[in-house]
Amino acid sequence: MTRKLFGTDGIRGMANAVPMTAEIALKVGMAAGRVFTRGEYRHRVVIGKDTRLSGYMIESALVAGFTSVGMDVFLFGPLPTPAVAMLARSLRADLGVMISASHNPFTDNGIKLFGPDGQKLSDEREQEVETLMENGLEDGLASPAKIGRARRIDDAGARYIEFAKRTFPKHLRLDGLRIVIDCANGAAYKVAPAVLWELGADIFTVGVDPNGMNINQDVGSTAPEAMIAKVRETRADFGIALDGDADRVVMADEKGHMIDGDQILALIASSWAKTGRLQGGGVVGTVMSNIGLERFLVGRGLKLVRAQVGDRYVIEHMRDGGFNVGGEQSGHIIFSDFITTGDGLIAALQVLAVIAEERLPASEAAHMFEPAPQFMENVRFKGVEPLSNSEVKERIRACESRLNGSGRILVRKSGTEPVIRIMGEGDDEKLVRQVVRDIANIIRSATA
Repeated sequence: MTRKLFGTDGIRGMANAVPMTAEIALKVGMAAGRVFTRGEYRHRVVIGKDTRLSGYMIESALVAGFTSVGMDVFLFGPLPTPAVAMLARSLRADLGVMISASHNPFTDNGIKLFGPDGQKLSDEREQEVETLMENGLEDGLASPAKIGRARRIDDAGARYIEFAKRTFPKHLRLDGLRIVIDCANGAAYKVAPAVLWELGADIFTVGVDPNGMNINQDVGSTAPEAMIAKVRETRADFGIALDGDADRVVMADEKGHMIDGDQILALIASSWAKTGRLQGGGVVGTVMSNIGLERFLVGRGLKLVRAQVGDRYVIEHMRDGGFNVGGEQSGHIIFSDFITTGDGLIAALQVLAVIAEERLPASEAAHMFEPAPQFMENVRFKGVEPLSNSEVKERIRACESRLNGSGRILVRKSGTEPVIRIMGEGDDEKLVRQVVRDIANIIRSATA
């Protein structure tokens, strides 16, 4: 059975429109509550959110749904997605929920579900929730005496701050380092600056004034120009830009040059391999990982295993192959020694640990390889998915032939919005750019 609501990262859409309405959120709470109710004890769910205006509406609806089927609810308020995953385990909850649309604008919102182990739900579990939503929920309502309670956990942020600090080596500090931290006016706007400051850094903040409607607006990991400008303005040693729910990150060195997820994986793989900390003989990336990363790893006797796009699929490959480092070029970086999901702040701390240990500027420490030219283009569509069009299929095959083994093309539908994503990479920059543009044009023609 095909999932209708859940994509690659939970349920996502425009706030107050299907599927992100209060009614659907209510049903998600009721259905997920029933799926994760097992035994006679008091069941509990933890809920965090980012700073979107619509978070209040979705949060209230979810609380109503969970309590109606007898689950107790612990509310965190604004908190990063990885913090919710961590606290779901720490508080021995049966379920964790994050209300966020990640890097999307404030007009969108989403619901991400975590199991009691802090892992995102499998496709099969999400299908169970959907099926229950479709087949009626009235039979599972709790009796008046067994309706759940809701309470706020006021120190949730402090708990995450201490957890994040413990991932940084005890013998190191950030004293003397000038660091820009851009929180995208999102979920980490309090906790991320606190962690860096408590570890000794001199911090300069960007995107720490949320108003409900400015999350990801010209700030954060999808608009790193603000962070880079601040690095240059303050002559900082390092820059960090998180996204709205702080599960992804991009960075910049002291010269304002970008450090993406591929460079982070290369740096950590190289450093941890030297100290014997790297497990699995390499790292897990995705089909989007630059071929330059693969060449770098192979040259050091390490391997790159590619998963499909989505940190949940990276985590599955990590678990199956015994890897403890994985991630996406976009900045979802997973360190399974510490956390069960992508965590932008912890990824930044691991990079800073290498810089502090080796006493090198970021421009030397964090640029491990020269990436192959890579170009991406997104084409939004309405109605029928264009990848089923025969002309589109033929054009993609023709473009692959033009590369003649000197590069690769990836064309895929986004799992979170009606967009076709086209990526091409190879050693011939001009040719790669041409084939990406060619495929984008035929897709636009097919959807016109």
